[in-house]
Formats: sequence, C-alpha cells, structure tokens
Amino acid sequence: MDELRRRFIQGFFILIALVYICRLFYLQVIDETYKLDAENNAIRKIIQVPFRGLVYDRNKKLIVSNTVVYDLYITPKKAKVADTLRFCNIFGITRQTFDSLTHLAKVFSPVRPSLFLRQLSREDFARVQDAMVDYPGFEFQVSALRTYDSKAMANALGYVGEISPERLAKQEETGDDYYRQGDYIGVTGLERYYEEDLRGERGIKYMMVNSRGVEKGPFKGGAFDKNPISGKNLISSVDINLQAYADSLMQHKVGSIVAIEPSSGEVLAMVSAPTYDPSLLSGRTFSKYFQTLNLNPLHPLLNRPPSAYYRPGSTFKIIQALVALQMGVISPGTGFGHGGSPIRCSHNHPVASDVQKAIQYSCNPYFYQTYKRMIYNNTEKNIFKKSALGLQRWDDMVAKFGIGQSLGIDLPNEKKGKLPNVEYYNNMYHGELTWKFSNIASNSIGEGEIIVNPLKMANVAAIIANRGWYIRPHLVKGIDKVGEIDPKYKEKISVGIDRRHFATVIDGMVAAVNNGTVSGDGRMSDIQMCGKTGTSQNRHGENHSIFIAFAPKENPKIAIAVFVENAGSGGAHAAPIASLCIEKYIKGHVDRKAIETKWMNKSYPNLLTIRKANAAAKPKTVSKPDTAQKVDEELFLTTPTVTLPLGVSAQKNTVKIPMSPKKPVNQKVTTPKKGTH
Repeated sequence: MDELRRRFIQGFFILIALVYICRLFYLQVIDETYKLDAENNAIRKIIQVPFRGLVYDRNKKLIVSNTVVYDLYITPKKAKVADTLRFCNIFGITRQTFDSLTHLAKVFSPVRPSLFLRQLSREDFARVQDAMVDYPGFEFQVSALRTYDSKAMANALGYVGEISPERLAKQEETGDDYYRQGDYIGVTGLERYYEEDLRGERGIKYMMVNSRGVEKGPFKGGAFDKNPISGKNLISSVDINLQAYADSLMQHKVGSIVAIEPSSGEVLAMVSAPTYDPSLLSGRTFSKYFQTLNLNPLHPLLNRPPSAYYRPGSTFKIIQALVALQMGVISPGTGFGHGGSPIRCSHNHPVASDVQKAIQYSCNPYFYQTYKRMIYNNTEKNIFKKSALGLQRWDDMVAKFGIGQSLGIDLPNEKKGKLPNVEYYNNMYHGELTWKFSNIASNSIGEGEIIVNPLKMANVAAIIANRGWYIRPHLVKGIDKVGEIDPKYKEKISVGIDRRHFATVIDGMVAAVNNGTVSGDGRMSDIQMCGKTGTSQNRHGENHSIFIAFAPKENPKIAIAVFVENAGSGGAHAAPIASLCIEKYIKGHVDRKAIETKWMNKSYPNLLTIRKANAAAKPKTVSKPDTAQKVDEELFLTTPTVTLPLGVSAQKNTVKIPMSPKKPVNQKVTTPKKGTH
C-alpha cells in the first residue's frame, strides 16, 4: 500500500513537471507573443490611427472629410539627436521649441511615445523622411486632418482637438488605454457626442528594424498585425443648403435659427451667430485661431441654440392658451378686455374677444387674466396656498412642452433653462406662504423667471405643427445607414393636450401672420405660415426679437425658431428671416429677392457696442434693482468659467459665457416694460 502511494506521488510530480516543460517549450519556441516585448529594440510596434468617420448632410452631400497628414512622435529614452541645429533646420523650428517639446515629452513619460510635431503635409513628410535614419527615437505616424466642404454648421459640428491631460488622467483611472498623449478627440458638438462612433478602432503593425532604426520589413509577414478600422460615418439630418442660407441671413447679427422637420424631429438647420470658419480650428494653426475666437466678447465658440438663455416673451402665450384650454378655465370663445390687468399692451388693437384674436394681436391683458384663472383654479381658500397649488399644476402641464427640461438632443451642453416652481418661489421669498399670484404675474406673458433656449422654442413650434406631440430633436439620422440611431430619437412624446385645442391656436397663428403682429416682409403669398411673435425683455439695449412658426398649415414640412438679439419687435425683425428660411426650404429657392437682400445686409447693435456706448455715457445713479432687472442681470451678466483645450499646450484656457442664471434673490416684482409682442 505504501509502495503504491509512493509511486502515485512520484507520477503526480512527474506529470506536473511535464506540463511545465511543455508550457515553457510553447512559450519559448512556438508562441511569439512574448518575443515581441523581449525584442522591442529589434521590432518596432507602430500604432495605426484610423481615419475619423465622414459627415454627410441629409441629401448625402459631404460636409466633413479627412486629409492625410503625418505626426512626429518622440520616445525620450530612445531619442538621440547628435546635431540639434540640423534637426531644427529640417523641421523649421527653433532650438527653444525643440527643448520645450522634448521637456514636455519627458514629463509625460520617458519611455512612452509622445507627440512632438503634428500634422506635417505629404510634401513635408517626403522631404524629411530620408533624414530620419539619423534620429533614433523619432517616428512618424499617419494621421488625418479634418477638412470641411462647407463653412456652415461650424458650431453644431464642433471641432477636434488634442486630448487634454485631464482626460488622459481620467482614462487611466477607468483602466482604458485607447488614447495617448497627442491624440485627437472630439471636443465640442457632434464630434464630441459621437466620438466613440467617429474615432474607429486602432491598428497595430510590427516592423523589424536594424540597429540604425531602418525598417527591414514586417515581423513574421504581418501575422501579428491588426489593421485599423475607420470610424463610422454620420448621416446628418441637416440640409446643408438651408443651413448655409440661414447662416447668410444671420451675418452681422447675434442670435440663433433652429429649423426642425416636425414629423421626425430631425434638425434641418442650426445657426449660431456669430459663427466661425471651422477650417481655422483644423490644423497647425489651431492654437492661434482658438485664442482669437476664445477672446472674442461675442463668443463665436458658443453654440447658442441649445445653450443660450432668453425669456420666451409672447411666444409663450401659445403654451398658455393650450394649457388653459386643456384645464377648461377658458373656451375658444372666451374674451377679456384690458380692465383689471396691471400688464398693458404696447400697441392698439381690437378687443381680444376670443382665443384666436388674443393670439392674433398678442394681447397682454388677455393672457394675464388667463394665467390668473389657471393659478386660482382650485378650491383652496387661503390665497397663498391657492397660488402654490395652482402653480404646481400649471408647472406639471407646461413642463411637458420641454420648458425647464432637457430635450435630449444629440449635442453636449444642452441647457434645461428654467421653469419656476413652488420650491423656487419659496426660496426667492424666504419661506412658504410668502408669495401669491401677483408676485408671479409676469410669467403670464413669457417674462419673469421663465428661461428658454432657441432649441426649445423650435420644438414648441414642432409640437403645434404635429397637433400635440414631438420626437426629440436630433442632428443625426443615421450612423453608417439611415435609421441606425438611438431608439429614443424615434419615440413620439405627447404633451397631454387634446388635439381639438390646437385648431383654435393655429387659427390664431395664421391670423397673426396674415393680419396681426407680423410685418409685411414676413408674409408669403403662396405659402401659409403659422407663427407667433415675441419680444424678450432686455435691459442692456433693445429687446431681443423672437419668432416661431411652422409651414404649411396642413402637412407641415418645417418648424422654426428665430432669435435676433437687440433687434426689437419679433414681428418686424425675426419673422422676415424665418419666412425666408421657410420659403427656401419648401420651394428650393427664394422669389422675394429684394426682401432677401434687405435682411442679409441688416445689422443691429450687439452687447459689445452697447457696453462701449454705455461706458462713454455719463454715469447714472444706481437704484436698488427690482426683480425683472435682477433676473435680466442673471441672464446676461453671469459669466461662468469654462475650460477649453488649447492645442498641444497643457495650459488651461478660459472663456466667459453668459448663460447660467444665478440663484434667485428676494426682490419686489414690477410690471414688465412694454414691448412683449
């Protein structure tokens, strides 16, 4: 028995030894994986960066493509430069630049490749390639430069920049190793939102090299190589012809245009003015032009449609009418006079004897009385509790239109805006039961504390065009293939308003265009546009001009919102621009050439010129601000610091953007100034 046990133990250890011997034989003789690392000085591992995906418009016109360039990388521990002056002359750099770039590479990692010079052209690469055998530790990698076939849509497309040290550190924390120092990454816009789709998959190539670093051919015939896979292409929903046309209408102006196809939620055009030439932020001139754009006080880098803040003004009256009709506090035939309203109209018009006329003439007292009915539409006896209960119900219904909510567009940095609720006013007035309807009456006409962005109001126009529903706005209708998108961009969302109520409101919008608050330049004889004007209060110059619309009335093809800062009346200034965009999209051309020329050349004062004029004027006595003034200052004077990348430099750069309201403060409410139509 003992002999059997002894033989068994001996056999077990012999078996284990055979397993180890076989494994060692496999690793040392058969498997080449570890040999790659062991022979790193004889076999060069080359990372192959894939081309980023292309971007097309909705009609398959190419918008963004790639141009082949070459990036020079340095591995500091291996780098040897016997003649620094010759090296600098070859690449056209100074000794100071050479020392600085070498130092940064050593700080990053002495043993890992680091970007030294970026984006050399084919001609530059061919000129210096033969000389590189004298400089071990330096190697070229094929890269790509973003090339733009159109200057339109720059803010929505975004730009590609060098990955920041913070992003690299965050990647290491998560265990990811895709990006390296010097890699390019989407920084803003679609380039950032769809980064993982656009970037593709890296390739790996193993090359045998001699002692001088000269490549002798692929290792093992390329058996271990992995080809890069190009990024996926984006098929945008944007009509680039409409986009370019809308851009031209907004030259010399500050503001936004957003156009949406109501039936699909696809964004047809997204204009942010002023804008910039996207090619300026693509290439070796990135840092130079980024600094110029970044320091521009009109913030051309800011994508205004999803990020800028405004009060909706009288365009909000459409939502008020629909919510009131749904609540049952008014009917289509309900009328109100001007009596009993502290908010007056800034223009003479016939009595608003029904909802249609109230919208047609944008009657302020009508919507004051309507809002009052909605807030007081409950059985609570205490006036403060009654106001809070009514506001909460009103909030719940208005929020379904996307006000104060994120719409979920496929862009980074979408802002929710503000829909003031009970908690908000409790904070403003320092406690519960401290405010009532009279304190919040400005909300009735889209002023007060209600804050929106242009994207939201274009979506409101789409909701009305669809008679009560919308699909989340989105800029991409397909990834490699039309229809291959996130399912959430196909989902219909109801706003909870009966379809029958929309007929009343739409008739009012038709009347507003044909014989109401819209000027003659905003009317088309052959296309029935349904629209609503708005004038957003602004204490730093002229009021902001707003207009939302859709067309045609039946089977709508386009919904649009136009915001023009410091322009004045919405019907006189924003409406003509919207009508030209609608005509261009529906007909493919514009017949009203004189009006087109007029509005392309039209310009307005902007915040910069207004500040200069105010600085030159005699100082005025500063009085204690009221609530309307305070909220206005929150909108246009609050400038949070935003960190943006600066090319190859690791130094942070900041830009001040007026888009985040401050926390509310307790102030007395005053009647809004005139000009809300």
